[in-house]
Amino acid sequence: MNLQSISLSSLNLHIRKRVFDLFFNHQIKANYCNQFERFITYMIVLNMAGLVLEHIPVFYETREHLFHIFDVVSLAIFSIEYVLRVYVAPEDPAFSSAKYPRLAYCKSPFALIDLVSILPFYLSAFFEADLRILRALRLLRLLKLFRALAPAFNEFLELNKDKSYRYKIYALVNETPTSGNLHHIFDMFIVTWVIVSVLAVIFESVHSISYHLHSEFIILDTIAVVIFSTEYIMRIYSAPEDPKYQAWFKGRLRYACRPTSIIDFMAVVPFYLESLLHHLFDLRFLRVFRLMRLLKLARYSGATQSLFTVIQREWPVMKAAVFILLLLVMLAACLGYVFEHEAQPDKFENIPQAIYWSVITLASVGYGDISPITPAGRAVTIVIALLGIGIFAIPAAILSSALSDQLRIERERMMNELYHMLEDGVISADEQELIEAEAKRLHLSQGELARLLEKAKVEMGVEHAPDAKGSKGPKAAAASEMSLEFLSKHPELAAEQLKITISKLQQIVSVSDQQELGKFADNPSNVTALQSNVLKLLLQHSGAKEPKKDA
Repeated sequence: MNLQSISLSSLNLHIRKRVFDLFFNHQIKANYCNQFERFITYMIVLNMAGLVLEHIPVFYETREHLFHIFDVVSLAIFSIEYVLRVYVAPEDPAFSSAKYPRLAYCKSPFALIDLVSILPFYLSAFFEADLRILRALRLLRLLKLFRALAPAFNEFLELNKDKSYRYKIYALVNETPTSGNLHHIFDMFIVTWVIVSVLAVIFESVHSISYHLHSEFIILDTIAVVIFSTEYIMRIYSAPEDPKYQAWFKGRLRYACRPTSIIDFMAVVPFYLESLLHHLFDLRFLRVFRLMRLLKLARYSGATQSLFTVIQREWPVMKAAVFILLLLVMLAACLGYVFEHEAQPDKFENIPQAIYWSVITLASVGYGDISPITPAGRAVTIVIALLGIGIFAIPAAILSSALSDQLRIERERMMNELYHMLEDGVISADEQELIEAEAKRLHLSQGELARLLEKAKVEMGVEHAPDAKGSKGPKAAAASEMSLEFLSKHPELAAEQLKITISKLQQIVSVSDQQELGKFADNPSNVTALQSNVLKLLLQHSGAKEPKKDA
C-alpha cells in the first residue's frame, strides 16, 4: 500500500506539473499558456457582448434559450479555469513557498475575482435569488480582464519608472523599447473599437436594424468617439517625444499634418460638427465619413506600410503610366463625343459624360448603360478596349513587382540583423522578441522564421564563430553543433559549405611554405592517412601551372 500511495502521489505531482507547464507557465514558450489566456479573454468579451444583447428585446426574446446555453457553457469554462488554477497553485512560484499554497492562491485578488464571477450562480441552487440580479453579476467577469492588464501595467511602470509623464503616454501609444505588452493591449483595444464602430455604421444603414437599435447605435458611436478622441489627444500631446516633432507647437502641428493623424482627426470630427451645428445646417451626410475610421487600421498593418513605401519609391514610373492612361481616357472621350453626340445626345451629351464611358471601356468593365451605336464609335470602342487590357495592367504590374521586391529587400534586411545578432554565437531573449516582431510584420510563418534563423546560424557558425581571442568559445561551439545538425538535413547547404571550406584550404596552402607542409603531411604522427592525402592533393593542385588561355 505504501508503494502504491507513493506511486499515486508521484503520478499526481507529474500531472500537476504537466498541467501547470502546459497552460499557466509563462516561462515556457512552446506551450498553450498564451492561447489559453487569449481564449479566456475572448470568452469574457463575448459574455459582455451577450449581456448587452440581452437588453435588446429584438435579439433576446426569440433566442432566450441560446443565451441560456451560452451562459451555462461560459460558466462551465470559467469554473474549470478556477479549479485548474487552484489545483496547480503548489507549482506556481508565487504561492509554492507558502505553507498552504492553494489557500494562499484562494486569498489572492485574482482568485477572489474568479470566484466571485462564478459563485453566485452556484449559490442560486441553494438560495432563492432574483435572476435579474444574477445576470447583472456577470459584469463581475469583466474584472477577470485585470489578470492580463495588471502584469502588463506593472511591467510598463517598471520599464518607465524614471520617465516623464509625457514619455509614458508616448510609449503607450507608440512602439518604443519601453512599451512592453501594455502597448500591444492598447493597440488591440483601438483596433477592436475601430471594427465595432465601422460595423455599427454599416448596420445602421439597414432600416430594419436601425429601427430597433437606433438609441444603441447612438450610444455606441458616442463611446467610440470618446475613445478615438482620447487617443488622438494622447498622440498630439506626446508627439514632441519624437525627435522629428520636438518643437512645442510646430512639432505638434507637423505631427497633426501627417496622413495618419489626418485620418484620426477625420474619424471623430463629423460627430462634433453634427452635434454643434445641427441646428444651422443639415449635416447628416457627414455620418458617412465615420467610415474613415476603417483607415485607422492602416497604422497597425505592416502590409499597408510596405505598400505605401512601394508607391513612394515607384512613383516616378507610376506617374508615367498614369499620364499615358489619362491621355488615352481623354482621347477616347473626345472621339466618342465626336462620333456619338449627334446619334445619342442624351448619353454623349458632353465630353465629361463621355469620360465615364471611356474609363469603363478602357477598364474592360463594360456596364452597358452607355454604348456607341455608330460604326465609327464602335470602331473606337474596339481599339480602346484592346488598349485598355494592356494600359490598365501596367500600374498593376509595376506595383506587384515592386511589392515583391520590397518584401525581398526587407527580408534581406532581416537576415543582416540576424547576422549581427549572431556575432556572439547566441540570440538573447530581447533579440528573440525583436526577431519575432519583425517576422510578424513581414508575415513570416514560424517555419519560415526557423529556416532563416538556422541558415544564419550555419553561415555565422562557419565564418564568425571565433571569439575575441581567435578561438572558438562555448557559444561558438554550440552554434557549430547546431549548424552540423542542420547541415545533415540540408545536403544542398552542406555542399555549399564544403565548397567554401575547400576554397579556404586552397588559400591557406597558397600562402604557406609548401615544402614544410609537405614534410608535415608525410609524418604519420601529425596527420591521419586521409588528412595526409588531402594535404598532398591540395599541394599538388597549388603547384600545378594553369594552362594559358587563347587570346
